[in-house]
Amino acid sequence: MLKKFITIAAWALLAFITYATLSPIQARPTLPIPSSVEHFAAFATLGGLFCLAYPKHIISVCALVFGSAALLEVAQLFTPDRHAHFADAMQKLAGGTFGIIILTTVRRLVFSIR
Repeated sequence: MLKKFITIAAWALLAFITYATLSPIQARPTLPIPSSVEHFAAFATLGGLFCLAYPKHIISVCALVFGSAALLEVAQLFTPDRHAHFADAMQKLAGGTFGIIILTTVRRLVFSIR
């Protein structure tokens, strides 16, 4: 049951990130933190959730998280009031990498202790 919840949460977060990235700027949800922290945290959480949801498919998780970061940034070029920046893409990729590495490491440590 928990695995199913985590899987749904991972896909829901990806859908929310897609909405937040491509929605009109006035409809974009924001937090009272710098956007660079938002980018990093969102993709770190995304990477972590997908690692928990699909622990035996790390290569696919990396492809999904990194690919969505790059694709969503490029997709902003086709929206009238949004903009794509290389720095934003790097923040998203760094966050995804961080989330994947941390969760993969924690899972390996926890299962090696048992």
